[in-house]
Amino acid sequence: MQVVILDSAAEVGEYAARTILRGVSAGSIKSLGVATGSSPLAIYKVLQRHRSPELSALNAFALDEYVGLAPDHPESYAAVIRREVTDRLGLDPRRVHVPDGGAADLPAACARFEAAIRAAGGIDLQILGIGRNGHIGFNEPTSSLASRTRVKTLMSATRKDNARFFADASQVPSLCLTQGLGTIMEARKVILVAQGKAKAQAVVRAVEGPLASMCPASVLQMHPQATFVLDREAAGDLVLQDYYRDVQRETSR
Repeated sequence: MQVVILDSAAEVGEYAARTILRGVSAGSIKSLGVATGSSPLAIYKVLQRHRSPELSALNAFALDEYVGLAPDHPESYAAVIRREVTDRLGLDPRRVHVPDGGAADLPAACARFEAAIRAAGGIDLQILGIGRNGHIGFNEPTSSLASRTRVKTLMSATRKDNARFFADASQVPSLCLTQGLGTIMEARKVILVAQGKAKAQAVVRAVEGPLASMCPASVLQMHPQATFVLDREAAGDLVLQDYYRDVQRETSR
């Protein structure tokens, strides 16, 4: 695991986007795992400025989707991905895959999503944010570390956090479909971005805490190419932050 600490949220987005652009240019990134929420938005804005035929040819796979929201609902992740990723990067909508939260048979929809990832040759780089309780995707605490794409019940804390995107918390669905931790771990590379003091405790538990289902993001300690890209506030509670900065300086030479 690599930890990169930067001065600002804008630099976090720039760093992550530049990593993606280098991979696209080199031909090593052809399928991108995309996340919603506020943390990755800066990445997509930087990528938009560097749109290219190679970038627009990517396959994209969303992390999750609410159950019961129509795809045209403005806060469905199908709609968010369309606005923030597909349209910004000029992706072919046929290459952009979001779990079907409106399917009559939800387990079958999850199986189809997993099959689509396999058919594309897997995800080359997965973008992640982190919830204040340590969730990645919608894998809430106690999620199996080997889990696959499936139906999950959202914790009240997660629904409260996401209520800012809705008129009120009562409108946030209680069920979702999410890539499992086992699915996420199969991505060849992972970049987790976090900004702000509100994420500091989740970051320290994920990076320096024990590997535990109570902090789902801690599973990334086992990933061979996972990078946490943090601003100063999100990194503020890390015990070894000086060491991470030393490593960062050495690897940038």
